[in-house]
Amino acid sequence: MVSSLHESLHRIFQKDPALLTRALQGVLGIPFPEPREFAGMNVDLTEIEPVERRVDTLLRAETDQGTYLLVVESQGERDDRKRGSWPYYLSYLYEKYRCEPVLIVITQNSATARWAAQPIRRGFPGWESLTVRPLVLGPDNVPVIADVREAERDVPLAVLSAMTHGRGPQAAAILEPLAAALRTIDTDSAAVFVQFVDSCLADPQAQQIWRDLMTAMQYFWRHPLAEQVREEGREQGLEQGLEQGIEQERASMVLRILEWRGIEVPESVRERVTSCTDLVRLDTWAERAVHAKDPEDLFGDGQT
Repeated sequence: MVSSLHESLHRIFQKDPALLTRALQGVLGIPFPEPREFAGMNVDLTEIEPVERRVDTLLRAETDQGTYLLVVESQGERDDRKRGSWPYYLSYLYEKYRCEPVLIVITQNSATARWAAQPIRRGFPGWESLTVRPLVLGPDNVPVIADVREAERDVPLAVLSAMTHGRGPQAAAILEPLAAALRTIDTDSAAVFVQFVDSCLADPQAQQIWRDLMTAMQYFWRHPLAEQVREEGREQGLEQGLEQGIEQERASMVLRILEWRGIEVPESVRERVTSCTDLVRLDTWAERAVHAKDPEDLFGDGQT
């Protein structure tokens, strides 16, 4: 069964094809020409009789230097069968479209990245008839974007950073700047990116931090993932009815953000937050909790 993690790692390039070009140029240092136009293509490579074969994402990039087919494969772990299927994909695509195919592999795992980057050679040693050199994006070369301004400059790249580092210790450091950067783009795109990141976070603590951060964003309450967060809250006794318990859930969320960030919450602050019944004020405190250095920072200069 295809997992949401697998799907997210390649579907981000369907959402923003230009991100793939920036990753090739900026992350891998490949002088890939700037596309004038992108087009999604049918990922089904099945022939009339042979076994069914599908790539994960296939994009056509029109550039001044020609047309390229960008084949994106999401890879969770080593799979030596791919060393047979990847050359087939590229040969089939070239024969069918007469465009140069480019194989890009994306993974969260460093060992998988090293395996995927190994050239695939077919033929006589030293005089191979076919050589495939996959381009690999993974935690060892995708930058850790932990600065808000850097995240705001290229939000999709910041999302890719969170996704490829989703299994590692640096995931949590990426989440707060990314949450702030998501406020600078349109709501629909942000909602899609929220799902991609959520599905790629392996550490339960990092995933909880991300969901707390997203809960603080107003649009998130209209997103399907919000219902999942609220359902988890119900199971933990954090929400006690749509009408009566929303204030308690929001107050609990404010405190959880501070606690996940390692900020000790004194009893006076805890009491003030939990006794508040003003949803607007609680939302304001939740937003401030994302960047607060001290619990009192929640309330601001005007003690809002």
